[in-house]
Amino acid sequence: MVVAEEPIAAKTGVAVLKAGGNAIDAAIAVAFTLAVTYPSAGNIGGGGFLLARFPDGRTTFIDFREKAPQAATRDMYLDAQGKPTRDSIQGWRASAVPGTVRGLALAHRKYGRKRWSRLLAPAIQLARTGFPVPYSLAESLASAQTSFAKGIETGDKLIQRDLARTLARIARKPDDFYTGVTARQLAASMAKNGGLITPADLKAYRPVERTPLTGSYKGFGILTAPPPSSGGVGILQMLGVLEGSGYEKEGWNSAATIHYVAETMRRFYADRSEYIGDPDFSKIPVKALIHPEYVRKLRSTIDPNKVSTITPGVIGPYESTETTHFSIVDNKGTAVAVTYTLNGSYGSGVVAPGLGFLLNNEMDDFAARPGSPNMFGLVQGERNAIQPGKRPLSSMTPTILTRNGKLYMVLGSPGGGRIITAVLQTILNVVDFGMNVQDAIDAPRFHHQWMPDHLTLERGFSPDTTRLLERRGHKLNAIAGVGRVSAIVVDGGWLQGGADGRGYGKAEGF
Repeated sequence: MVVAEEPIAAKTGVAVLKAGGNAIDAAIAVAFTLAVTYPSAGNIGGGGFLLARFPDGRTTFIDFREKAPQAATRDMYLDAQGKPTRDSIQGWRASAVPGTVRGLALAHRKYGRKRWSRLLAPAIQLARTGFPVPYSLAESLASAQTSFAKGIETGDKLIQRDLARTLARIARKPDDFYTGVTARQLAASMAKNGGLITPADLKAYRPVERTPLTGSYKGFGILTAPPPSSGGVGILQMLGVLEGSGYEKEGWNSAATIHYVAETMRRFYADRSEYIGDPDFSKIPVKALIHPEYVRKLRSTIDPNKVSTITPGVIGPYESTETTHFSIVDNKGTAVAVTYTLNGSYGSGVVAPGLGFLLNNEMDDFAARPGSPNMFGLVQGERNAIQPGKRPLSSMTPTILTRNGKLYMVLGSPGGGRIITAVLQTILNVVDFGMNVQDAIDAPRFHHQWMPDHLTLERGFSPDTTRLLERRGHKLNAIAGVGRVSAIVVDGGWLQGGADGRGYGKAEGF
């Protein structure tokens, strides 16, 4: 089964599985297809994370998060008055060194089965001959801060010849992106337009294979993302606080339950950027943040009847919601969860001339001015200050659950800083409230990230519930959606696939 945010990509992944490919093969095909059919977030000009669990219990986590170029400086996005500019969001200077192509190539080299060129063939064909633009993509393109495919309407065919040629070169030689024709053209365009990425930056980029974080919740094993993601630490810390609290006895999405979970969220987000960053640049106290004694201390500070005061620390940077996630399980039981991103919708809004792909604006995930509010009103942490070669902090949270040592659930979500709470609530809905995977995904969600100090609610909560939350001291805020989860649950001999109704994704299986 494949669950992805775009139907063509999901079908492409299933076709690879039917042809004898494994879950890693399918993930590569899906990722490159999304670069064609889901340009707001699918990418070769960005980066992300791949989490995998194999049938024999082995696991891996491939970190292909972007890196700051060597020319990056701590204060590069501050004006003469010390205020953040928009250069980290739009234009050539916003891009960090992309990691997607080398990250997927590493996954293929170590764990793939099918020939690399065959896995890219569907994406190349779609880019070369085009595909009918669905309503969702037409609307997205119309609102995009980029000239990419302007004027495209529903039903038009989107043809991307430059991208097809770039993908064909990568299909012949993956490193073309970093040392070949593509690299040379990209670096030349960067130099011409004031960007920072050089041939040396591209050549030097390396993905990192890390050890996933592990934990447990009510007998379920948890496998999740390590730093530079904050997501895995958040999932393990929050589940630790909730386990043994009895919060679920008050009933699903009751005011008492929402309050308790929201208070748990507040405590994690207060820790998030104070302590978490790129582990290659600073020591991250992961064990301390999820240690049972610390978790018990956090739990003891929660008042079930009112919002409590949390001593101000430093909260993390703004992150766009425009990321994408897909989940895959093959017929041998290999599970892959991939979350990758351009950061903002359509990234920096820049299409590399002659290359056809959009560039990320991942530099905005660093702290432009540590210790002070950025343009989004968030105070950012010193561990996430800009440094050459550093990976910015992320909330991407690909996660896998096991039960009795066997694969049980694969999930993840886009959503920027709200990814972690979307994944958390989907797990709670399945484990604590007995929902099937689709109901668990479709249920209304909420989010609290400590600062700004308000509880964000999707539609679907009753007026009585909101009044009770206000009486407990919560300042309420409305939002259209908290994440878009793609998940698979293994139920005996069956696979349950759930695509989020907040988007236009698809679960495909056989």
